[in-house]
Amino acid sequence: MPVPSDEILLVTPVWNDSARLAGFGAELAKALAESPLPIRWVIADDGSGAHEREPLQQLTACFALVFPNVSLHFAAGHFGKGSIVREAWALSPEPAWLAFVDADGSVSATELLRLTQTAVTTGTSALGIRKRTATTGLEEGPWRGLIHRGYLLAAHLILGLRCADPQCGAKVLHAASYRRIAGGLRENGLAFDSELLCTLKRDGTDWLEIPVTWIEKKGGKVNPLVDGWKMLAALFRIRSRQSPD
Repeated sequence: MPVPSDEILLVTPVWNDSARLAGFGAELAKALAESPLPIRWVIADDGSGAHEREPLQQLTACFALVFPNVSLHFAAGHFGKGSIVREAWALSPEPAWLAFVDADGSVSATELLRLTQTAVTTGTSALGIRKRTATTGLEEGPWRGLIHRGYLLAAHLILGLRCADPQCGAKVLHAASYRRIAGGLRENGLAFDSELLCTLKRDGTDWLEIPVTWIEKKGGKVNPLVDGWKMLAALFRIRSRQSPD
């Protein structure tokens, strides 16, 4: 059986997102190179079109010049964010910590590393949450903010999920806690985070909720109307699966 290490496996999921990754990836590579944390970075492509393969390979090669411990993983097809994050996390059974950060850069590299350091220092999983504080900011359009608050309310009412921001794209999980529940996760889409947190809570896992600066970026692929209904339906599926027989 593999011996656990203190490594942190960081995944950045992408889907036809090389343009946005180019900017944020360069920032992240520099920050990772300057950090003392033992991070292995995997850029995980969720079945993008063939036209994305070469740009992603070129970007990864450029990032590797700054931060050598980076690799690129291609999924067999497009199944969703939840699917590709779980697939990439399963690439190695040894890391002590599992993390992901969205490729758009809404959560900066600096904020991600602060979140990661908090998790490692405290020994507790840490979730980024979008919140204005004395040291963090929040920039989101009114429509995005409405969808965010609506989904948060739905997750509370349907799942009883008590989390200030289950969908923020920066999380650092204690790997042992995740591995205990990984086999029961089914959601491949954007409701992956909510299922993950509900299942962790049922397993007795606690986490820290850390305010981070979050800045909405252009070029997002989430369709509020189409994806909003899909995520709502997913919440009912999650509740059905997690309800006692």
